[in-house]
Amino acid sequence: MKTIAFFNNKGGVGKTSLVYHLGWMLADLGYSVVCADLDPQANLTAMFLDEERLEQLWPDSGKRLSIYGSVYNIKENEGDFSEPHLELIDNRLALIPGDMRLADFENKLSEDWLKASGKDRSAFRSESAFYRIVQHSGKKRRADIALIDVGPNLGAINRSALLAAEYIVVPVAADLFSIHGLKNLGPTLRTWRSEWEQRRSQKPQNAEFDLPTGQMQPIGYVVMQHAVRDDRPVKAYAQWVKRIPEVYREAVLESPDDMGNYCLASLKNYRSLMPYAQDARKPIFALKPSDGALGGHQNAVKSCYQDFRSLAIRIASACSLSPSQV
Repeated sequence: MKTIAFFNNKGGVGKTSLVYHLGWMLADLGYSVVCADLDPQANLTAMFLDEERLEQLWPDSGKRLSIYGSVYNIKENEGDFSEPHLELIDNRLALIPGDMRLADFENKLSEDWLKASGKDRSAFRSESAFYRIVQHSGKKRRADIALIDVGPNLGAINRSALLAAEYIVVPVAADLFSIHGLKNLGPTLRTWRSEWEQRRSQKPQNAEFDLPTGQMQPIGYVVMQHAVRDDRPVKAYAQWVKRIPEVYREAVLESPDDMGNYCLASLKNYRSLMPYAQDARKPIFALKPSDGALGGHQNAVKSCYQDFRSLAIRIASACSLSPSQV
């Protein structure tokens, strides 16, 4: 199973919507997909599920059927992770539900990151929890690929979540904030990778669980286009787009002379269709006239399908995922 995290420490670039649509598209292409919502905001889970179902998954008492419920014992120093709940979205698509309570796990992970350098066995259990839950869920579903959604920050939860990923895709907007986000992201990934490699080499012999390699290999970025406004002319947009490749190569890849094309896609804005998709609980590219996507909207639906199909195929190729049998 291939594991891909979608991450930019600059929020508001459409990351969660990207993961949601790619999950559906990869399933449509015939892959078995697990989406893991490791963002304490749980926005991906809210896109997949309605509020009635969320209340069932997040009871006020008893085990919560979410990622938080799975790591609760670890957080409380009462053992290892418990069986993760997998919400079946479609025959080929399952979700590890997120939970706003996951934020409570931040301090534990932060403390255990320091303890892991001292060969503390329980610290390795904590830091590898997300990795092992995703792997366990993937095996259960016989998944080909796991998509990991994380929050827009450089905290301990994201560090542990990104360690669970073999590959990283960076969603960016064509603006100053995303450019500076890339400049922060690259050095941070290298630091986390180096520190984890050092800790991993000191794994206690009595630690019977698997640890992530901490590969976190960037495979490209996706430009998320916003609607053009009067105060944000096309010329300014083009200038920022032109700067992204250079900053990505220098900051993220640390290879300024690499002339490879790492832009996986430049996705058009489909904001006018999003309310219909939310009401129908389906991706934009699956909307039908009965969902309200009438007239000219159907051309946008078809365009969205082609955009995400091309992107899904390119991502599958970039992470050496075997072609689907469908």
